[in-house]
Amino acid sequence: MAQIRVDGDTLVVQIEGLDKLWSFKSRLEIPLGNVRGATADPGAITEPKGIRTSGTHVPGVITAGTFRVDGERIFWDVRDPRNAVVIELRDERYARLITEVPDPRATVTLIEQALTRPAP
Repeated sequence: MAQIRVDGDTLVVQIEGLDKLWSFKSRLEIPLGNVRGATADPGAITEPKGIRTSGTHVPGVITAGTFRVDGERIFWDVRDPRNAVVIELRDERYARLITEVPDPRATVTLIEQALTRPAP
C-alpha cells in the first residue's frame, strides 16, 4: 500500500511496509507538471503486466515493482484491486503508476485538485 500526498509542486508516493521489499521502491517523487491525471480503477489489475524487470508478481496475491508493456515502464504496488489508483504520467521514467491506497476516491480528488489549482 502507498500513501500519496502533494508537497508543493511534487506528487509524493510513499510505499509502506513490506511493499517496499516487494516493489524494490520506498518512495517516488513526480513533478506535478508531469502528472496527466488519476483514476480509481479496480479493473486495472486485469491488464497485461508485461515483463517484470524488478519486483514481485504472484497472481491474485500481489503485483509490485516495475513492469514493461509495449515499451512503457509501469510501476505496480497492488494487493487489493478494489483500492487501486492509476496515475498517468508524461515525460517520466514510468508511463503509469498503479498503486493501492487507503481511500482511492480521496486520492484521485487530491491529485485532480492539485492539477487544477492556479500556478503561483
